[in-house]
Amino acid sequence: MAGPLVVVFDRGAASAAEIAVGLGALGPVTFLVNPSEHTRRTGDVLRRLGDVVPLTGDRAADLAALRRLTPAGVLTFSEPMLPATAWLADALGLPFHSIATTELLTNKARQRERLRRHGVDDVRSRPISSIDEWAAAREHVGLPAVVKPVHGQGSRNTYVITDDAAAHRVLVPLLPAGRASTVIVEELLVGRSGGPYGDYVSVESYHGPQGLRHLAVTGKLPLAPPFRETGQFWPAAVSDVERQEILDLATRVLTALDLGPGLTHTEIKLTDRGPRIIEVNGRLGGHINALARHCAGFDTVQLAGRLALGQPVTVPALDQPSRVYFQCHTLAPVEPCELLSVTGAAEVRRMDGIDGFRAYARVGDGFEADVMTRHLDLLWGHCDGHADLAALLDDAQRRICYEFRFGDGKRRLSAADLRRGC
Repeated sequence: MAGPLVVVFDRGAASAAEIAVGLGALGPVTFLVNPSEHTRRTGDVLRRLGDVVPLTGDRAADLAALRRLTPAGVLTFSEPMLPATAWLADALGLPFHSIATTELLTNKARQRERLRRHGVDDVRSRPISSIDEWAAAREHVGLPAVVKPVHGQGSRNTYVITDDAAAHRVLVPLLPAGRASTVIVEELLVGRSGGPYGDYVSVESYHGPQGLRHLAVTGKLPLAPPFRETGQFWPAAVSDVERQEILDLATRVLTALDLGPGLTHTEIKLTDRGPRIIEVNGRLGGHINALARHCAGFDTVQLAGRLALGQPVTVPALDQPSRVYFQCHTLAPVEPCELLSVTGAAEVRRMDGIDGFRAYARVGDGFEADVMTRHLDLLWGHCDGHADLAALLDDAQRRICYEFRFGDGKRRLSAADLRRGC
């Protein structure tokens, strides 16, 4: 008799509750839990939703524990857990991305190199492990450039570099002497004017028994400085011709990576030269499951489970609804601060076009100085067309107000202020 579907779990693109709901219809679920602050906080919830087995970091012990479960499949929704999931799947002969493919999906430098070799990416880039390597990287890549970790997510430690002084300020703490660390320096992709929308999109795709298929092209709201995501929507505000160019690029990119069964989330910049690749993630995109359920009543977590089990899948059209469905986030300040109060949630929930509001941050939460994307809340809803989207979001986000204590005193900021990076 087949055992459970095993989810290698930590903070990721799907919550524990979403995983339990999506995978519960497929059979028993076991959480293979990475020890972290996130899983310590969610431990009680996980134990109510399924069996829990801790990851110890000892590969032999972890593999033995997993063998005893005789799992029917293994998968993850967490970016940092992709390598562990790949080697566990490989050791047990279960469907997943290969170890080599997972390295390409999680190492941005190797991903760029593979795509360049296959002729689908010409973004100039160079990994460096020392400040001494900056000058050569600058000459190869040019300025302005982007610096980001080789491994990372959520725009953590991602910066625009415009001159040598900025490079020194950013790279010295990222590449401390005597400690092994690598960042990638890339040319800055300049997006075309997107009006009220972001100058990039993502493509949600899956690879299974029927081969590679695309689920959706996801439109984005403008980034907050430097590269923090503020929201997304279906359908994307692109023409039919541009949509096909985006999908063609995603197909070439994903084919070059030799995917195994599973979901991918591919970020693409919309430039005057046409669509260009930002990066590929070998997992479900953040909040995409909630958007798919809201827009089309389709569960992408369950889709991932069926792929992990090797089952054939049928997917409806997701991203071409008759109305616009959106999600929007308020971002935590990049300065260190403490959250003192939140107001306006009840008022926003009563607005036409707003289908829900969920607060993530709690009064008393502290935030360190960081350019990583950190969401204070999630607002979701619908409108008749793209022309209505910006006004509805501005109206809603002006009503939500956060009060913080900063080093120089208290400050009250609306969600609209914070979305602009104030």
